Amino acid sequence: MAKLYAAGNNEANPRWAALQRTEAALRTGGRAANPENGLNSHGCKTIHLAVYLNDHQGSTLKHVVDEARAFIDQDHTPNVTFRLAGGNAGVAIATNEAVETAEVQMLASIFASISLLCWLTFRSWRAVLCVIVPLMLVTIMCNALMALLGIGLKVATLPVIALGVGVGVDYGIYIYERLQHEMAERGYGLREAFYEAMRQRGTAAVFTAVTMSIGVGTWAFSALKFQADMGILLAFMFLVNVLGAIFLLPALACWLGVGREARSDRSRPGHTRPGLSDAGTKQPGAMRTTAVSQPLRS
Repeated sequence: MAKLYAAGNNEANPRWAALQRTEAALRTGGRAANPENGLNSHGCKTIHLAVYLNDHQGSTLKHVVDEARAFIDQDHTPNVTFRLAGGNAGVAIATNEAVETAEVQMLASIFASISLLCWLTFRSWRAVLCVIVPLMLVTIMCNALMALLGIGLKVATLPVIALGVGVGVDYGIYIYERLQHEMAERGYGLREAFYEAMRQRGTAAVFTAVTMSIGVGTWAFSALKFQADMGILLAFMFLVNVLGAIFLLPALACWLGVGREARSDRSRPGHTRPGLSDAGTKQPGAMRTTAVSQPLRS
């Protein structure tokens, strides 16, 4: 500790990391044992070991922690226990680990809650997949965009992903709700039902997504890095989520056979369309006639 203290007082020059030859220099190095300096506790029961790093990038911090933990696992010095301590790097490492754990918990909980609510609303596992799958793919693409632009996953960007998922799920729910309504009430096939759903809800969904994307996209020009990162991520998720709802949702619905059960029910004998009674149905080629009696004229 005296060697470290002496070198630290001389711009960390490794040549000063030695026990000095004079009494005054030894007293200077001996100040490392002073508990007030934070390098050790009273009685030297706890000693602080400092490691100087070139930077605090995520890869550097992870490498240092992995090496330190490997050394701790292999060391068997009696009456000595190594622990990962604090400092700026230590706080950053702990924050990164907490964020990684929170990301898994956050995404799992939000997708589970959305799946449950969609199932309670539509009563169909096909509807849950049609809404959730595009949302999951957009979330994966958002993580890829963060890696491409060098936006790290941290405390500031973690809520942005949750916000993008929460807002982006609306488009799929709106379109699928109208899709299901057209097939159930009017007896349309999937193609006709999706056309009606886009005609009634598509314009509003696209207008909302484009407006919100442009609005938050202007944040990318902000001098604050947090605001710029948040603007890029939100604009991406708002815009791509509506594209997933328009293009991927109907493809999944077709692949999963959405609407086939309803069509098979309507094709059964004795099945009538909603709102039509047996007396009101028409048979193909049949004509409705009315007998009118009136006196004959001479």
